[in-house]
Amino acid sequence: MDTTEKPAGFAGVGYDEAMRRARELVPFLREQAPHCEQARRLTPAVMDALHRTGMLRYLQPKAWGGMELPFVAYFDIPEILSRGDASAGWTVTNLASHHRILGWWGAQAQAEVWGPNPDAGIASGIAFQQGRAVPAEGGVVLSGEWNFSSGTDHSDWSMLACTAREGERVVDYLYCLLHRSQYEVVDDWQVLGMRATSSKTVRCRDEFVPAYRTVSMHLARPGHTWPGLAINPNPHLRIPTSALGGHGIGGCQVGNARAALELTIELVKSRSTNYTGARMRDFQTVQLRIGAAGARIDAAALLLRSDILEAQRVHEEGGSLDLETRLRYKRNAAMAGKLCVEAVDLLHEMVGANGIYDSYPLQRIYRDAHAAAGHFSFSTDAQLTPWGLVALGGEIRSPTL
Repeated sequence: MDTTEKPAGFAGVGYDEAMRRARELVPFLREQAPHCEQARRLTPAVMDALHRTGMLRYLQPKAWGGMELPFVAYFDIPEILSRGDASAGWTVTNLASHHRILGWWGAQAQAEVWGPNPDAGIASGIAFQQGRAVPAEGGVVLSGEWNFSSGTDHSDWSMLACTAREGERVVDYLYCLLHRSQYEVVDDWQVLGMRATSSKTVRCRDEFVPAYRTVSMHLARPGHTWPGLAINPNPHLRIPTSALGGHGIGGCQVGNARAALELTIELVKSRSTNYTGARMRDFQTVQLRIGAAGARIDAAALLLRSDILEAQRVHEEGGSLDLETRLRYKRNAAMAGKLCVEAVDLLHEMVGANGIYDSYPLQRIYRDAHAAAGHFSFSTDAQLTPWGLVALGGEIRSPTL
C-alpha cells in the first residue's frame, strides 16, 4: 500500500467514501496485525495509512478539515476496520472520538491543538475518580493516575477526567486537556489481548491546567452545555458519549467477531478432519455453531447500531435522552459485547488444535475478544442492573451520565 501521499484535509469526504476507504484497509490491517501486536502499538505503516485515508478524522468538525460524518459512523467505521484488526479499530475509535469531543471545548483550546496539527492524536483517561483537581488562579491544578489510556503512543495530547474539589467536597466533574509534556506515560501494557492498542497508564502531579482547557462533564446539572457547541452547531455533536461510549468500541467487538466467522467459514469449506477424513461442513454440529455465531454477531450489531441511530434522530429533532434511555443504551452495549464473545468462543472451540497456534489468526482474535470484554462498558454485572432498577421504579443518581 502506498502511504507516501497525505491529503491536507477530509472535509469533502462523505459517509460512503469513508466506508469504502475503511473496507479497502481491511486486508492491509490483517497483514499488519501480527507486527502491530509484537510492537504493542500500531506500526508506522498502519498509522501512515490511517492518516492518509482520514480514518482518524471521520468525526472531527469540518471547520478543521475533518469529515464530520453522521454519528452512525461512530459504530460503522470501527466495525469495518476491526474486521482487519481489533486493535487498529479500537485505537481509531478512541482517537477519532476524542477529535469529536475536542469540539466540546472552546475555540482557544481547539486552535491550540488543531492549529499546529489537525492530525494530532488525543488520548484519554476517563475515570473521574482517578484524578483530582483543586482550584487555582486562572484554572485548576491536576494530579492523578489513569490506566487504559488507549492510543497513548500515538498522541500528543490527552483528555484526563477528574473530580474538582473544594476541600473534600466534589463541586464538579471535569475533562482536562493536557499536552504530552505535562504527563508521564507508564509502559505497563503487557496483556492477554488487544496488545497493539498501547493502552498504557498515564499520570501527572500538580500540573496547572488553564480554565480554557477544561470542560465540565457534570451532565446532570441543570442547564449544562459545552462551550464548543456555540461554534460547532451540528446536532450530532450534542450526543453524549457517556451513554454511548461503549457503542464505538462495541463496533470493534462486532468487527472482530465477524473476522472470526469469516476465517472459520473459509477453514471449514477447505478442510477435512485429520483423523477420519470427513468433510467438516457436513457435520451438523459445525453447521449449528456457524449459524449460532452468525446470529449472535448480527444481533449484537443490531443492538448497537439501532441505539446509535435512535440517539442521532432524537438530537436531529432537537430532543435529548432521558436517564432510562441512557441506561438502556449502556445495558445494550454490555449485552452486545457478551454476544460477540460467545460467538468467538463457539468458533474457536470448533477449530480444535489449530486454534492454539500463534500463527493462526483466530487465536489472536479470541484473545482480543476476551481482552476487549474486560472493558467496563461490557460488564453485564455493572451495566444491566441500573436499567433494571430504574425500569422497576427505582432511582439512579449519576452526575456524569
